[in-house]
Amino acid sequence: MKYVVVGAGRVGAELAQRLSKQGHEVTVLDVQDVNMDNLSTGFRGRTVMADPLNRDVLKQAGIEGADGLAAVSNNDSVNAVVAHLARTLYQVPNVIVRNYDPRWRPLMEAFGLQIISPSTWGAQRIEELLYQSNLKAVFSAGNGEVEIYEFLAPAAWNGLPVHQLFPDGICRVMALTRAGKAFVPSCDFPLATGDIVHVSATQESASELRRRLQSAQESK
Repeated sequence: MKYVVVGAGRVGAELAQRLSKQGHEVTVLDVQDVNMDNLSTGFRGRTVMADPLNRDVLKQAGIEGADGLAAVSNNDSVNAVVAHLARTLYQVPNVIVRNYDPRWRPLMEAFGLQIISPSTWGAQRIEELLYQSNLKAVFSAGNGEVEIYEFLAPAAWNGLPVHQLFPDGICRVMALTRAGKAFVPSCDFPLATGDIVHVSATQESASELRRRLQSAQESK
């Protein structure tokens, strides 16, 4: 497979090296030659030191016919423009863009780009850990807009049916594990203390679930 990585910072260099180790044809493009020092001596791909906003430079980097492009520089405007060109002008089938500053994310979303936003995701995960609740995120979709959470059913919920716990649909129960066996419960299935429950929820509904769990724990 043929890939173009725009930006040779820590993320770009690590990505390029991982792709190269898998035997793919990789070209790293960066306007600052000092960033190329992030690449290890064992990197087997090509490097192009020039302005990635220049179409001739993009062609030199092999964007025509590329199977994928990752725009991961620390300049959000460059990432957005290069990724947009890759999708619309060069028809690159798989384009990923890194969002460095969350304030630029709406522009990238307007372009319909596949976005990886470490700042947003990292802040959300730290926030969750700071709560120190028994609600734990075990899977994150996108940049954390929807997550799957795990929690232990508190004693106050013993015997209560699933639909009574989430009557307004704030969460969807994905699975319930009891005595080591997992299954998808029906709406009227009663919980037991210590059941492991997995639910899908948005950030807002997770906050409400966290509040309900806290209230249940305080009532015991």
